[in-house]
Amino acid sequence: MGLADHVVERSAGAVIFYVDPSGIEYLLLRYGKGHWDFPKGHIEDNEGELDTVVREVREETGLTDVVILPGFRRIVGYMYRKNRMLVRKEVVFYLGRTRTKSVVLSSEHRDYVWLAYEKALERLTFDTAKKTLMEAHRLLSSNPTLQT
Repeated sequence: MGLADHVVERSAGAVIFYVDPSGIEYLLLRYGKGHWDFPKGHIEDNEGELDTVVREVREETGLTDVVILPGFRRIVGYMYRKNRMLVRKEVVFYLGRTRTKSVVLSSEHRDYVWLAYEKALERLTFDTAKKTLMEAHRLLSSNPTLQT
């Protein structure tokens, strides 16, 4: 099977954070297959990336007050197999702030957790997610006004 023999899927998601007196906490979701990652989902026809982010975060977490912050957009790419077909997946991540820690999970997730940066970095399953969190945290740490 050559590189041309594949399907492309596009998704969008967000690194969601909450600020309290002890610092920044990040929201991680445990997916049905057991891995920990950020909220994300398939970009529907005639839907923009940011529309997808807001919809997926709402559907997967119940959070409705997420504000997408400027200056952060990271694309992650990887390959996987689905029904014997090779799929090239592209996920674009944004950075979103919430003032609500009350999460209502969708049926596609088994658990969630709010964690400080170091613990979140340890908990994330995939290197691409860890790199995304590192970049998001670097931006937040270098620009405290984004945390308010």
